[in-house]
Amino acid sequence: MKISHLHLICGVALAALAFAPAHAQDAQPQGDTISWPDAPITVVGRPLDAPIGDRAYSVTILSPDMLANEPSQRLENALRLVPGLQQFRRSDARSANPTSQGVTLRGLGGNASSRVLMLLDGVPQSDPFGGWISFPGYDAINLASVRVRRGGGTGGDGPGALAGTIELDSSGIAPDQSNFYSDLAYGSRESIEASIGTSQALGQGGLTISAQYARGDGFTPVIARQRGPVDRPAPYEQLGVNLRFVAPLSASTELQASGRIFTDERERGFAFSDNRNDGADASLRLVGRGKLPWSALAYVQMRRFESSFGAISADRRTVTQSLDQYNTPSTGLGARAEIRPSLGSAGELRLGAEWRRTTGETRELFTFVAGAPTRLRQAGGASETLGAFAEASYRASTDLLLTGGGRVDHWRLTGGRLRETVLATGAPLTTASFDDRSGWEGTGRVGFAWDAAGLLKLRGAAYLGWRLPTLNELYRPFRVGPDATAANAALAPERLRGAELGLDYEIYTIRLGATAFWNRLDNAIANVTLARGPGTFPGVGFVSAAGAFSQRQNLDAVEARGVEIEASGAIGDVRLAAAYSYVDAMVEAAPGQAAIDGRRPAQVPRHFATGSIGWFPQGGDSGVNLTARYVGSQFEDDLGQLALDDAVTLDARAAMRINRNLLVELRGENLFDTTVQAGISGPGIIERATPRTIWLGVKLDIE
Repeated sequence: MKISHLHLICGVALAALAFAPAHAQDAQPQGDTISWPDAPITVVGRPLDAPIGDRAYSVTILSPDMLANEPSQRLENALRLVPGLQQFRRSDARSANPTSQGVTLRGLGGNASSRVLMLLDGVPQSDPFGGWISFPGYDAINLASVRVRRGGGTGGDGPGALAGTIELDSSGIAPDQSNFYSDLAYGSRESIEASIGTSQALGQGGLTISAQYARGDGFTPVIARQRGPVDRPAPYEQLGVNLRFVAPLSASTELQASGRIFTDERERGFAFSDNRNDGADASLRLVGRGKLPWSALAYVQMRRFESSFGAISADRRTVTQSLDQYNTPSTGLGARAEIRPSLGSAGELRLGAEWRRTTGETRELFTFVAGAPTRLRQAGGASETLGAFAEASYRASTDLLLTGGGRVDHWRLTGGRLRETVLATGAPLTTASFDDRSGWEGTGRVGFAWDAAGLLKLRGAAYLGWRLPTLNELYRPFRVGPDATAANAALAPERLRGAELGLDYEIYTIRLGATAFWNRLDNAIANVTLARGPGTFPGVGFVSAAGAFSQRQNLDAVEARGVEIEASGAIGDVRLAAAYSYVDAMVEAAPGQAAIDGRRPAQVPRHFATGSIGWFPQGGDSGVNLTARYVGSQFEDDLGQLALDDAVTLDARAAMRINRNLLVELRGENLFDTTVQAGISGPGIIERATPRTIWLGVKLDIE
């Protein structure tokens, strides 16, 4: 790390910490009315209020202003403001392989499937087949807030909320107001971003339509000194359209209907490395706000993923196609209902049930000879969960809040299969049908929040969580370069135990939060290296001398402990924020995994920090914002032999409002052009994340 960069991140972070915190633990609850000095504005299309029991947990809220000030204008990068939140890769959705964009918190180990449950208006967002997040699908959505709750949970969270929950809430609609907006930006490497949208009042409800388009010629992922003739820039093109309709059905009941489609095309920087991800979602939600608040939700998700891969020669002069994953269709279905009986002014009760079902199958051509495929693979199955939950929060006194709840889920895995055939003759090579399995999982959480001394709050929590293996982990073997990884239909669900203790302090506009935590993830699913090539191995076939053979396996556990600190504040026209996390994580290996016992999990840095400082005269949207990020070194592999260097980046945004309707902005990502190592493949080939990128844009808003 360059010393000048270290001074920069420390200076920004210490300046923010000196003045305040970014811990939005007690942000104003979601409601139906926004109060302005002149008159209240009624807003429809909102969920039920956040549970009061969340005061006992570690929660960070990203406001629309924070999202707008993110120089990349991308959700996945804005989420990096949350301490300890990371994706499997350091690169974002313009260059990463979509299948690598799983999200986790608190150092629970590198896994391309998310260990965080992400929800959009209550709908789970993980890919039904693979568990990753399709981040370009959210750029067309106007978000009211992003709410990140760290730690496992119960209640409405359910399966998948191991490390925490990310709740995305669409912006509400003011029935007596209509608006139109349009954005256009031009950036480095012939990049273009454009969006357009409108919100129209319809009686006491409203309709929102929005669309977003992005494209770029891309950068060359492999670092300069290792490139060969096969390496080239990796272009991307992404499009999303979102529609949302809200209509009151009665004085206390509201219908919310949403639909969206998206398409995402990327290349990985060499021939035969293109991929495409298409999606379409629809949901209906009823929200009742009478004496007995309630909500009911039903949704459908459809995905189609395709990807190609090429084998590159050692001198990087030639590339030949090695895989054509030409279609991976999957579907997610679900329904959820919740009621909140009154406990009077002293508390709140939540009762509910939830059902989820996913189906999916990969269809791919492999074992290419003379440029043509010779084998066909089909693998997939179905998963289903049905659960019920109850949670109560009680104000034992004016200073003490107690909360606790439990949930029980029944899960089923059915129809698991793997078929491999000779393409020319149809002769079977592998015919495996895996036994159906089912089981029960119980989870829960308890917590307290104590206002110890006016401005000071002490909180603590303990929790259990779980995650069902994805269809991808269970049934699909895969290759990355010369390395091959076998699936494992016998994988057990992951189970989490955890506890945390936190302190929040607030005075005027200054906020400070600190949380110490301990998590133990039993049966953690990881890609475990078992042997080096050359050789023929079960589930994957031949692996060359340059490659390694791995299998998805359950570890005994991943244990992680650490601390998270957040700070934010406003001093006049200056806004300050900082966040830091430290994680000490260790693998406890199962029999046959001795080589990784006691090691730090792959893709888990010990240190993570962000610091930002902004100047916005008179609280407007004209101003300047600087954001510095530091990510510590981490291992690419489970054996701890391939290390990714630490890195510091600086981003900036300057905006000037020309008039009431027009704003001009200049944005810069990675201004020092730091090499952020995103991955290591093959014989030590290093890939990088986004280099320096400059944007010039205009925003038009008409009300």
